[in-house]
Amino acid sequence: VLGKPMIGYQLERTRRCHALDEIVVATTTNATDDPIADYVSGLGIAVYRGSEHDVLSRYFEAAEAHDADIVVRMTADCPIIDPEVTDMVIERFLEFIPPLDYATNGIPHTWPIGLDTEVMTFKALRTAHEQTHDPYDREHVSPFIYKQPDRFRLYSALCPINLSGERWTLDTPEDLEFLTRVIETLYPEIPDFGYRDVLALLEQKPEWRSINADVGAKVR
Repeated sequence: VLGKPMIGYQLERTRRCHALDEIVVATTTNATDDPIADYVSGLGIAVYRGSEHDVLSRYFEAAEAHDADIVVRMTADCPIIDPEVTDMVIERFLEFIPPLDYATNGIPHTWPIGLDTEVMTFKALRTAHEQTHDPYDREHVSPFIYKQPDRFRLYSALCPINLSGERWTLDTPEDLEFLTRVIETLYPEIPDFGYRDVLALLEQKPEWRSINADVGAKVR
């Protein structure tokens, strides 16, 4: 879109997060992901390559390789993720006493789909990696943690108003059309636009919501 890969927009926005120390793109060892690794490396961002299907192992190994004590997870289908929202989730995680094991703004969904951020301790990630053999857990990384509130200290960062009906993620051609319109409209004038700017745009263009309204939320 506008000559830039979608992951480029996401990384540009992620770099504006004040609460992050380092960004690592965890992609697969498949040759088909060589262009991702080359592009990301060209931006001066670290790349870790691991299993396609065992995403939990990929996350664990990437975190271990970069000596992370806290891991912030953002899936790469969120090109208009809002750094303000991501920072908020991280800050909520850090301020709790006694410390949390896991925080998210995605369970339950109250923010637009496409702004999801998860924060977890490396210790919790290691526990999940070592103890779960469930294929669903290993594909989706964090269910082993957030499905055990009796074992892990969890927190949900809720949106002040329920925006769960907004779909700003990239899974389908319909999503691509929607996001293309948003980026082409906002980015040239407000390159650091946030979720409030998108909402204001959709107040002017409410019919755009129908572009991907029938896609529905994908399985996490």
